[in-house]
Amino acid sequence: MLVAIKDIKVKRRVRKDLGNLDDLKESLRTYGLLNPITINRKYQLIAGERRLQAAKALGWTNINANVIDNLTEVDELEMEIEENNQRKEFTEEELLEGYRRLERLRHPGFFYRIFLFFKHLFQKIIEFFSRKR
Repeated sequence: MLVAIKDIKVKRRVRKDLGNLDDLKESLRTYGLLNPITINRKYQLIAGERRLQAAKALGWTNINANVIDNLTEVDELEMEIEENNQRKEFTEEELLEGYRRLERLRHPGFFYRIFLFFKHLFQKIIEFFSRKR
């Protein structure tokens, strides 16, 4: 659900230090919001304060939010803690492998570029003949 940022109320939060939001702002600028924030039916923030503050800093007026209804105060606090506690960073090996794969995709080798050329060519031929029918 798309929600006006000005309508979202940030109540007392467990997290006090939001940290540096520069990387998150750059991510939002580049890829958009990958995971919606979470609010209750009163538009009170449950999870996603860093995303919300980064979006505000970028001048966004609306943000995608999951709206969860019929929560007790205990439920909301548990969700806030759980959302922040259950994150797992990549291991060094996972991160290195991810960047290796990204590098290969960004800069494919000569034979892979030839393969992609022919793949694209055959797709265009199939599309052309599919339209002729």
